[in-house]
Amino acid sequence: MTGPAPDALDLLSARRSVPANALAEPGPSAAELERILTVAARVPDHGKLAPWRFIVIEGEARKALDLKLAALLKAQQPELSPARIAAQENNFSASAVVVAVVSTAAPHVKIPEWEQVLSAGAVCMNLTIAANALGYGAQWLSGWAAYDAEACAAIGLTPAEKVAGFLHLGTPKERLPDRPRPDLAEIVTRWSA
Repeated sequence: MTGPAPDALDLLSARRSVPANALAEPGPSAAELERILTVAARVPDHGKLAPWRFIVIEGEARKALDLKLAALLKAQQPELSPARIAAQENNFSASAVVVAVVSTAAPHVKIPEWEQVLSAGAVCMNLTIAANALGYGAQWLSGWAAYDAEACAAIGLTPAEKVAGFLHLGTPKERLPDRPRPDLAEIVTRWSA
């Protein structure tokens, strides 16, 4: 970059999450999704390890995964209400496309694992911003499946990997008001000698 980018600042200033269940079809096209993922992967990455990867959940695969995870949840917690199981049956299929960002952070002789985890978080943020830049809504979520070993295996993670986030993408069904944002006076300090 060689100078100011006011359009980028406007985009970042207006960024907000759209609830996953309010992200309808159409979702990004194949070409748009490739562009979103390309931008998502353009993050700080100490050592060029690319300590993350993507699992795209789209089309009929969304419902198939929902049903698989709902059955797993019901088997693990048979006391759960039918409403809770039904909610899981529609979790991934509620939005047009879901991208699981998988952190592959691992011990390294030179690169701290924490920096690798932060890089995966940056991937999630870049992904939401790229989707917004193309006119789509996005929501970065986790949920029980991100922390359950059996669910993670069902999604395609290895035991050494973790879900950095499930990024739900689609066309917002409605324009929602922004939420209150932090007051800089309460979160900014200046170090002095």
